[in-house]
Amino acid sequence: MTLLTGRLLLSLLFVHEGLELATHFAGAAKAMTALGVSLPLLMATIALQLGAGVSIGLGLLTRLGAVALGLFCLATAALFHTNFANQNELLHLEKDLAIAGGMFVLAVAGAGAISLDRVLNGLVKRRQQDRETVAALIAAGRPLSVGEIKLPF
Repeated sequence: MTLLTGRLLLSLLFVHEGLELATHFAGAAKAMTALGVSLPLLMATIALQLGAGVSIGLGLLTRLGAVALGLFCLATAALFHTNFANQNELLHLEKDLAIAGGMFVLAVAGAGAISLDRVLNGLVKRRQQDRETVAALIAAGRPLSVGEIKLPF
């Protein structure tokens, strides 16, 4: 339950920010252009925040989403929060580094028991077991019947 809670909290941050950028696109584009961020990079940022954020929340391709957002946080910290004399900028730098750390821990730990990753992994394992059962029955020369094979549905 702890991994699920952590995933949802991390996910919420990025989904919220992605939605804010997407729904206030004109203002976001103006602000990002002033910081030297191109329109295609802004659109990629929105896609990353929404896509990887939802991915982590659902526990689907969690490790990939966590690594991507962890690297994104490191890049954001290095590119935008470098004025250490400003306490607000320093705080944002520290937060980005902490979030990146959380993402990397999530990437190592995985999604946990309550996740689509686990459901899909179980289906893949069952299909492999079914293939092995069929191969063994064929090799033994036994006739196949549906009763001997676990169907995935």
